[in-house]
Amino acid sequence: MKYRLVIFDSDGTLADTLPWMRSIFNELAAEYRLRRVEHHEKQQFRNLESRALLRELGLPLWKVPQVVAALRRRMAASNVALRPFLGVPGMLQRLARSGRILAVVSSNSAANVQRILGAEHVRWIAHFLCGASIFGKAAKLRRALRITSVPPEAALYIGDEIRDAEAAHAAGIPFGAVAWGQHDEPTLRRHNPAEFFHSVDDIAAKLS
Repeated sequence: MKYRLVIFDSDGTLADTLPWMRSIFNELAAEYRLRRVEHHEKQQFRNLESRALLRELGLPLWKVPQVVAALRRRMAASNVALRPFLGVPGMLQRLARSGRILAVVSSNSAANVQRILGAEHVRWIAHFLCGASIFGKAAKLRRALRITSVPPEAALYIGDEIRDAEAAHAAGIPFGAVAWGQHDEPTLRRHNPAEFFHSVDDIAAKLS
C-alpha cells in the first residue's frame, strides 16, 4: 500500500463550490473594500498564486481572516444546494474500504465541509482538520500525520491549488493534483505533483 493516509482539500477538490464562491465575491469585495473582479478578468486571475491574487484584489494579509470568515458564514447560511463532485461519495467509500485512512484538511469550516459531503458520506472520513488559515494548511497536515502515526512518505495530500502543493511540500507529504479545480494542469505540474488525477474515478482507480 503506497499511501496509507489520503488527505483531501475540500473546495474545488471534493466539493463543487468554486462557482458559488466566485458568484458572491463581488458582494464581499464591496463589504470589505476590495477590488471587484469583472467577468472578463476571471480567467486571467484563475492561475495566480495566492499572494499575487491577494495583491491584485487589494486584500492585505491582516484582512484575509475576516474575509474568509465572512465567506464561511455565507456558505453556512446559503440556500444554494452545494454538492460534492460527481463520483466523490463512491470514491471515498472505495478508498476507505480498501484500508486507507481518509482525512480532510481545508480552510473551510468542518460544518460546511460535512454538510456539503452529506451525513451518509462523512462516515468514510476519519479526521476533519478544518478552519486552516489561508497559508496554514501545512500545520494541519503535520497534525494529521501525528494523529494517525503515518510517516509523511506514506501520506498523500490531494488538492486543486498551488497553495495545496506548497503546504504538502512544507509538511514533507507527496502532493496529488486534480484537474478540475482552481488551477489548471500546466500550472499545477510546475509544482511537481507526485500524482495527477484527471477525474474523480482516476483517484479511486490509482489509490484503491
